[in-house]
Amino acid sequence: MTSSSTAATVPTTPLAALKHYFGHEQFRLGQEAIVSALLANQDVLVIMPTGGGKSLCYQLPAVLRPGLMVVVSPLISLMQDQVRSLDATGIPATFLNSSLSGQESYARRQAVLQGQIKILYVAPERLLSEGFFDFLSQVEVSAFAIDEAHCVSQWGHDFRPEYRQLQRVRQRFPQVPLMALTATATGRVREDIGAQLALRSPHTHIASFNRPNLYYEVRPKGKRIYEELRQFLRKTPGSGIIYCLSRKRVEELALQLQNDQIDALPYHAGLSNEIRAKNQECFSRDDTRIIIATTAFGMGINKPDVRFVVHYDLPQNLEGYYQESGRAGRDGEAAQCILFFGAGDIRTVDFMIGRKIHPQTGEPLEAEQQIARQQLRQIVSYAEGTDCRRTIQLSYFGESFPGNCENCDRCLNPVPLEDWTVEAQKFLSCVARCQERFGLTYIIDVLRGSKDKRVLGNGHQTLSTYGIGRDRSKDDWKQLGRSLIHQGLLDETTDGYSILRLNPLSWEVLRGQRTVQVAILPTANAPTDQDYPREESSESRVLSDQLFDTLRSLRKTIADARNIAPYMVFSDASLRQMARNRPQSAAQFLKISGVGQQKLEVYGSQFVEAIRLFCAGEDPSDVPIPEPIDLPPRAYEAPLLKRTHFATLDLHMQGLDPGAIAQKRDITLNRVYDHLGALLEAGRAVALDTLVPPDYQTRIWAAFETHGDIFLKEIREAMGEELPYEHLKLVRSAWRRSHHSTAHDSSDPL
Repeated sequence: MTSSSTAATVPTTPLAALKHYFGHEQFRLGQEAIVSALLANQDVLVIMPTGGGKSLCYQLPAVLRPGLMVVVSPLISLMQDQVRSLDATGIPATFLNSSLSGQESYARRQAVLQGQIKILYVAPERLLSEGFFDFLSQVEVSAFAIDEAHCVSQWGHDFRPEYRQLQRVRQRFPQVPLMALTATATGRVREDIGAQLALRSPHTHIASFNRPNLYYEVRPKGKRIYEELRQFLRKTPGSGIIYCLSRKRVEELALQLQNDQIDALPYHAGLSNEIRAKNQECFSRDDTRIIIATTAFGMGINKPDVRFVVHYDLPQNLEGYYQESGRAGRDGEAAQCILFFGAGDIRTVDFMIGRKIHPQTGEPLEAEQQIARQQLRQIVSYAEGTDCRRTIQLSYFGESFPGNCENCDRCLNPVPLEDWTVEAQKFLSCVARCQERFGLTYIIDVLRGSKDKRVLGNGHQTLSTYGIGRDRSKDDWKQLGRSLIHQGLLDETTDGYSILRLNPLSWEVLRGQRTVQVAILPTANAPTDQDYPREESSESRVLSDQLFDTLRSLRKTIADARNIAPYMVFSDASLRQMARNRPQSAAQFLKISGVGQQKLEVYGSQFVEAIRLFCAGEDPSDVPIPEPIDLPPRAYEAPLLKRTHFATLDLHMQGLDPGAIAQKRDITLNRVYDHLGALLEAGRAVALDTLVPPDYQTRIWAAFETHGDIFLKEIREAMGEELPYEHLKLVRSAWRRSHHSTAHDSSDPL
C-alpha cells in the first residue's frame, strides 16, 4: 500500500477534507455549521463536551483557509499531543513554548514565516509576550482559536487571570475571526467568555452535555475504601485515572497500589517537571495503566481510550467533576465514572476553600470563597441526590433531561418513587411566601417551625407555611428540595448565594397541573456496590474481542517504533470497527471510521495483513513492522523507577540473592530480575558480578557489541550457548546503560 497506489488530490471542501485527513465520512452534530461559520470569517463560541470533537472545529478550517491558524492552549503536554496527532494525519503543525531550546524555537519560527505550518499552538503567556504580535503580523493569520475558554471567566471552575488579557488579540487583529472552545460552561460563564474576548455576534453552538457511553456511580466512602478500589481495579480492564484532593493522598495511594502489584504512577504539581512529563508519557503510551493524580492532571490529556475515572475524594465542584470524569471514554466506547463520597470530604474541601486568600495582602477572597462554597453544596447535592445522575448534571448546565438514562447507579438500581406532590406544593408555597429571597436551609427551617432568630427576626413565624412540615425530617425536605431543582421544577441562583426562585413549572405544581414523583432514600441507606453491566458475548463477539486484542498489540508495537502514543495510530473505536468488519483490502480499510488517506498509506498494509492472517487462522504476530519512514529514531529513555524497584535494591544491597529477595517480598523470581535489570539500566548500584559470572558477562557483552540490542533469543542462538535468560537480561541492561548514559541521565522519582 504505497502512496503512489492511493494518491489523492488535496481536498477543497469540508466534507472531503474530513475524510482525507481524519478518516470520517460525516460530521458530528454541529461541527459542519461551526466550520462553515469560521470559513465565512465569523466569530464562533463552541460549548462541546470532552470527546465531542472540539479540536476538529478549528483543525479542519485551518487546512481549508489560507494562512496560519493560531491556537491558544494552556498546557505544554496538550500542545505536544495535538501536534503529534496532526502530524499523523498529514497536517503540518507545531508549537512554541518554554520546553524548546533557543535554536528549536528559531527553527520553528522560520517554518511559520516560510508558510510551512498550518496550525501553531502557543500558551497565552507566549502569545501576549513582547514582540509576539509583531512576529504574527509577518504572516497571514487565518483565525485564532482559544481552547479551554472557560479559563477566561471568574465564574468558571478553572479561572486563570492571564486569560483575561486575551482581549488584546481582538484589539491587535480586529479583522481576524476568533473561536472560543470549552468542554464545560454554565450560562453565566458563556456570557463572560463572550464579553471578555469581545466576540462579535458569534455563531454559538452548545452541544448536549450528555455523554451516553459513560456510566456514573457514587459509592459510600467506608473504612474499606482501599480494598474496594483495589478490587475494582483488578476486575476492570483498560487505562484509568484516579483523582485525589491532596498530593499526600496521591503519593500514598500510588505506593499502596504498586505494593499490590497494580501498575500505577503518581502525578501532582509537587513533582518535578521531568517526572510529571515522564509519568504522563508512560500513561499516554500504555506503558503504565493507571495515573493517580490531583486536578493538576488531565486538561492536557488527549488520550481517548481511558476506560475509567475514579474520584477517590470529593471534587470541589460539579463543573470540575463533569470535566474530569469526562476524560473517560472520549473514543465513544463504554467507560465508568466512579465517585467515592464521605462526609469527611466536605470538611476537607471547605478547609481548602477557606485558604483562598489574596497572594499579596493575605486577606480572604470572600467573593471567591462564597462562589466556591455554593459550588461545594452543588457537588454534595449530586452525590447525595436520588435522581438520575444525568438529570442532575445536565440541569446544572441548563439542559433538560427526562431521567431513566439506564447507565447510572440510580437508574439501574432505582429507589421506588413516591408521590410527593402535596409536600412539593407546601415547599414551593413557602418559597413564594418568603418572597423568593432565601435558600434551601432557610425554607426548611420555616417549614419545620424553627425558632431560629433569623426566622423570627423576619417575622416568618406568622406565615401560613410556618411549621406545616414538622411531620417530615430535615433530610426528607432536603432531598425534596434538591429533587425539585434537579427536575427543573425550581430554580437556584448561581452567583455565590443560593436563593430559590420559582419558574413556570413551579406554578404548574402549585396549581395542581403537574405531579411530583420523588425517590426518597432512608438516611441510613447507602448505594450498593454494583458491578458495571456488561453484555454477554456471543461466539462472534468473542472472535472480535480476540482480533481487537491482536490489533491493539500491533498498534502498540507500531507506536513504540514511531515514538508516539498508541491512540495516535488508531483509536480503540477504529480498532473495534476493524475487528467487526475485518477489512482485507485497501478500499475496505479506507471505509473504517478514523482511517484517512495518510493513515491508510502509513499503516494500512500492516493492519490489513494482520486481519488477513487472523481470518486465515494464522499467527498475526508474523506481520513485519518496517522501520519508520522519514521519522527520527526513537530517543533512548532510561527505565522509570518506582518504589517497588528501590525496595528490591535495598534488599540486594543488604546481600540477599534474587531468590531470597523474591521470598522476602513475596514476588516472583522473574520480577526480581526485571527490577534488577531496570536498576542497572538506570545506573543504580547493582553488583552485577554477584549475579552473573564475569566470564559470562564478557562473552554476552561481546555478542551485544556484534549484533546490537536485538531479541535475546537471537543473541542466545548467535552465541551457541544455553545461557540463562536472566544473565542475558542483566548484561543487556548494563550494556544499554553503557551505550546511552551520556545521552540520558536517570532521574530519581522519590
